[in-house]
Amino acid sequence: MNMRKMLAVLLAAATLTAVFTGCSRQPQDKELVKVTVSEVTHSIFYAPMYAAIHNGYFEDAGIELELVNAGGADKVMTALLTDAADIGFAGPEAVIYVYAQGKEDYPKVFAQLTACDGSFLVGRQPVEDFDWQSLKGSTILPGRKGGIPYMTLEYCLNQNGMEVGKDVFFDDSIAFNAMTGAFIAGTGDYVTVFEPGATDLEMQGKGYILASIGEEGGRVPYTTYFANQQFLTENSGLVQRFTDAIHRGQQFVVNSDAHTVAQAIAPSFADTDIAVIETVVQRYKDIGAFSENGIMLKEDFDRLCAILENAGELNSKVKFEDIVDNSFVQKAIG
Repeated sequence: MNMRKMLAVLLAAATLTAVFTGCSRQPQDKELVKVTVSEVTHSIFYAPMYAAIHNGYFEDAGIELELVNAGGADKVMTALLTDAADIGFAGPEAVIYVYAQGKEDYPKVFAQLTACDGSFLVGRQPVEDFDWQSLKGSTILPGRKGGIPYMTLEYCLNQNGMEVGKDVFFDDSIAFNAMTGAFIAGTGDYVTVFEPGATDLEMQGKGYILASIGEEGGRVPYTTYFANQQFLTENSGLVQRFTDAIHRGQQFVVNSDAHTVAQAIAPSFADTDIAVIETVVQRYKDIGAFSENGIMLKEDFDRLCAILENAGELNSKVKFEDIVDNSFVQKAIG
């Protein structure tokens, strides 16, 4: 073969290589699909989701995630039902309430992120050996009536032989996002706070963590992802990719130490010291707050329903399969 023919062959081979290499890059260069998620609040409690964001799992799934802080489960549901959000991220009780109203295209839960209440009871003075009985006669800021933080706290008090309105008093007149500020200003004797807010109060010397509501209340499907059934049907592939990304975030948190997780999610908490983030992540790991795989268990759902019934917010039985669709998570695991 002469030099001219050899150069022609090499050029052709190089061209083919470039074509095939270009084809292999195309999926990575595809435009990301925007998905808007309305989140109930912003907390280290949701570490697996923030890990999925900053580790690039959503981008790997072809998703551009937009998080909007709604400041309460009721506002999350409003955003979902008015098409201001594609996916709601809050307690499943929000779905149960809509279901109970008889709405035809009520939302369904398709993944679970947290497995117990993530709030902590904060008081004005430090207590070495906290006893729930010491709350008798006090006023607590519990959040919105009908919200899962409110009801889980009430459940914990009832389990310890106390009745709200008789032994302990709730001030539920303050909006969820304003409770910490109201407590600092002098309202109430105790307040329930998510992290990093609870640790921030301690560092400021304006409050002290006394107990974990989640540890006392037991396992419940506390924070979940849900969407309208029409959206789940028409965008099943997108929902599956979203669930895959969340599952990867959950596995990362389960299999990593608190320091590694803290480093990963730090960009979502730019105003919080990395040492605080690490402390909080470890605290949540210690109480089993993070769902390991996103599957909602029926027995946990039943405990949630018992909490709703205990609070007088649920008057009829709700079928697990009417509210929950585990198929997306099962595929992510499998």
